[in-house]
Amino acid sequence: MSRRIITFASIATATALIASLAGCSSGPASSEPTDEAAAEQTVRIGVVGKSDAQWPAFVAAAADEGIDVELVDFASYEQPNPALSAKELDINQFQHIVYLAGYNVASGDDLVPIGSTGIYPLGLYSQKVDSVEEIRQGDTVAVPDDASNQARALLVLQSAGLIELSSGGTIFSDLSDIDEEHSKVEVIALEAALIPNSLPDVAAAIINNDFVTQAGLRFEDAIAQDDPSDANALPYVNIFATRAEDKDNETYLRLVDIFQNDPAVQAGLAEASGDTIVPLKTPIADLEASLAKVEKDTEAQG
Repeated sequence: MSRRIITFASIATATALIASLAGCSSGPASSEPTDEAAAEQTVRIGVVGKSDAQWPAFVAAAADEGIDVELVDFASYEQPNPALSAKELDINQFQHIVYLAGYNVASGDDLVPIGSTGIYPLGLYSQKVDSVEEIRQGDTVAVPDDASNQARALLVLQSAGLIELSSGGTIFSDLSDIDEEHSKVEVIALEAALIPNSLPDVAAAIINNDFVTQAGLRFEDAIAQDDPSDANALPYVNIFATRAEDKDNETYLRLVDIFQNDPAVQAGLAEASGDTIVPLKTPIADLEASLAKVEKDTEAQG
């Protein structure tokens, strides 16, 4: 599967493409199932990182309750939301609220959160230095290209003293906000999935959690990271998402409950994140309120 640069323009293109393909296939039913139907229904969940330890445990735990889960693996972040919109999936689980808000605003869609998984600290990694202090003036640092993760990455670099953002830093910061005169490093943006392979070519890079272990790195090797326990971190909580008409689907909500409470699933989640994730059971109302606020702020940004 090809890996493309993640931009809201590519999201719109992917949405149109998958929508055209959806007309040639029979998407999954969206109505709430009866107890008998739930036992027979296959729920298709889109993920990035199907091999992560939590997913086999999750599929098994769901099967124990008569729910057949099919995981659909995607190579990059711009693909699962259009697939969900086109009814090629029932649910996806790969993104935080900021990313979902950006997708909804760019595509005109109304995907919604139906449960939280946790929040991951975002880390800065290097194959050339062992600490932030060793990074030299003028060195190059890479950050993810997609808007939501890029803003968060820049906040990490600012907290580490590597750059200064003229706006002071917000969830909408981008490369144009960097005050180059008062920053120590030069920052480039690359597709998140490609950054690990580019690590030898830069002094350091912000690498999304989905790609840390795939790149042969360890979470504990991060030389800087943000604080996931910060009260302002709610927009970066990772979520299960579905279409608005399915937000009360009892089977989907039961799957969220299984994920949040099954010990084997939670152990797998901890393993996959290198014990860095902070598991959360955020009330759905809080997730919805955060999404609405970020969508409103995103629209105001134009």
